[in-house]
Amino acid sequence: MPDISVQLGSLFLRNPVITASGTFGYGREYQDLLPFEALGAITVKGVSPFPSDGNSMPRTVEVYGGMLNAIGLQNPGLEKFIHDPDYLPFLRTVPCPVIVNIWGRTIAQYAEVAERLEAEKQGIAALEINISCPNIKEGGIAFGTDLVQAAAVVSAVRKVTTLPLITKLSPNVTRIGDFARCAVDHGSDMISLINTIPGMAIDLETRKPRIANITGGYSGPGIKPIALRMVYEARKAVKVPIIGMGGISNATDALEFLVAGANAVAIGTAIFSNPKCLLEIPEGIKAWLDEHNIASITEIIGTLKA
Repeated sequence: MPDISVQLGSLFLRNPVITASGTFGYGREYQDLLPFEALGAITVKGVSPFPSDGNSMPRTVEVYGGMLNAIGLQNPGLEKFIHDPDYLPFLRTVPCPVIVNIWGRTIAQYAEVAERLEAEKQGIAALEINISCPNIKEGGIAFGTDLVQAAAVVSAVRKVTTLPLITKLSPNVTRIGDFARCAVDHGSDMISLINTIPGMAIDLETRKPRIANITGGYSGPGIKPIALRMVYEARKAVKVPIIGMGGISNATDALEFLVAGANAVAIGTAIFSNPKCLLEIPEGIKAWLDEHNIASITEIIGTLKA
């Protein structure tokens, strides 16, 4: 059978399929549904220095081509994540690499989370920096849409941790390659993309937004063409490993991202309707490679004939 293992810097994954942050909780929620030893890696829901209840309800809605969410980065906070048995202590027992997504409202808060997790890094394979958050000290501009702010966040996190760093890029920029280069130049070992795209849904009868936050992040099959294009552009800009995501539902989708230049893929919205897609996609990749007499998944990465 073909070899579908991948090496992401210092991280070895038995297959290229990772769970996207925010769609797999903190792992325990899925322990009775899936054998974790069959997963490439799991990325947990974002962790901040403080607990957060997230946004008001309703905060998810199904829309054409996917869904909108305005969860609001709900999380238990750093200390509970570290000490509560349902969080990091549980994650230390799972038989696959664990990536911890981190966020903050200021540069100092990002560094605070990273430094604390550095001291508790047993069982943590890497940190993923969510730079799509607004900087409350700079008028609310998202870190990930300003090169100076993005550089500052990545640099601050890099200074306080030896863990591999993945910077999750925002799609809300004109030149994604510039942000990929910026993250790498300031210490990121890998990049992941794309995050959700801002969207909106309206209830025509009430003339009100269908989620309380008015707008939310659009994800699902509808964003796949945009995500593919951005992964392709990011690959032209940097040589580090890329985790591609955005609308992946099956093995064909995943293979397209690999051909575009991703070294691994993350699955998000598809998990909600079919958690077993995390098992089906690696098997589908194997079958396609076998059908095409390709011995290793590495042979197709970045092979787009453009």
